[in-house]
Amino acid sequence: MTESLDRVARIQREWARERPDVDVRPQGVIGRLHRLGAYLTEELCVVYRKYGLGEGDFDVLATLRRAGEPFERAPGELAEHTMVTTGAMTKRVDRLERAGLVSRRASESDGRGRVVALTPEGRALIDRAFPEHMANERRLLEALTEGEAAQLEALLTKWLAATEEPRG
Repeated sequence: MTESLDRVARIQREWARERPDVDVRPQGVIGRLHRLGAYLTEELCVVYRKYGLGEGDFDVLATLRRAGEPFERAPGELAEHTMVTTGAMTKRVDRLERAGLVSRRASESDGRGRVVALTPEGRALIDRAFPEHMANERRLLEALTEGEAAQLEALLTKWLAATEEPRG
């Protein structure tokens, strides 16, 4: 009977043959997460592209929408909530502003500060795209039972908490 191995298992088997002195078990988790992450990103981007957005654009619009009325945040706060640099955030906001999905204005509480806000068009777009995004994520989890998905979420939460910088 022929053994059915995924790509990661084949790679591990080859390394085990070539370098039996090196423990390749971590590759089983890391390699599969890496491959799965690339696959998931591509599948999520299908929905973003349908709405004329990139992954980062969707992230900014969603972050502003989650802020609640009046759907605005300072650029630094946006960068923190999306985990990108302020320089990368500036490029995203510039693109979204040109598309009429966000606007910028001076902060009322800080004369030197700026605020980024959803425009009515931006809010309408994210409100249309978000339910489809969540349906797509649900579809991507269909290979797991609800219990398995909950267990995986708990494990990933624990692992992520151990790797992320503590927030002050």
